[in-house]
Amino acid sequence: MFERFREDVAAIRERDPAASSTLEVALLYNSFKAVRAHRRANRLLRHGHPFLARWVSQRCLRRTGIEIHPGATIGRRLFIDHGTGVVIGETTEIGDDCTIYQGVTLGGTGKDRGKRHPTLGNNVMVGAGAKVLGPIRIGNNVRIAAGAVVLMDIPDNCTAVGVPARIARRDGLKVPDLDQIHIPDPVSQALCRIDGRLDRIEKQLKEE
Repeated sequence: MFERFREDVAAIRERDPAASSTLEVALLYNSFKAVRAHRRANRLLRHGHPFLARWVSQRCLRRTGIEIHPGATIGRRLFIDHGTGVVIGETTEIGDDCTIYQGVTLGGTGKDRGKRHPTLGNNVMVGAGAKVLGPIRIGNNVRIAAGAVVLMDIPDNCTAVGVPARIARRDGLKVPDLDQIHIPDPVSQALCRIDGRLDRIEKQLKEE
């Protein structure tokens, strides 16, 4: 537990130039308090105390302006910068070393059951006011621009911008100009590659 405490403080000090000391982070940073409260609430929920878990999370919301459902799964070294207005839904999953700015919603669309909220990979940054909605997958090392509304999966190493969000950069390279509909679909691209391989294999078999 103490190791996690040190990790959380170090993550904030590393990513926030305004953080001047460990004491300041531990006593004054709402994001630090919210993550610590979530860990307590999640532990209570896993041990069969849902009412107490919700009590902890709602008390934290009143004190910090950050709402994290006790059922959410959060990895290590999460940094919520400023944090006011952040909402993280029940079935959200967040990987390690992620950064979330104020006004972000990791929520549902209202039409899904069971897994209703997004899954974020490692080292994801979600800009201020962005909305990531539904049981979608956000890959590792993804950057989501401020104000974006993400309704589709985003592959690894991409930058997503706009409403609805589109992929603007991939692996550090700018994606050619696109409209809001004709966005590269990683599943379709993978199927095309498989189809091409099958054609080559069939040709080789015929030649033999």
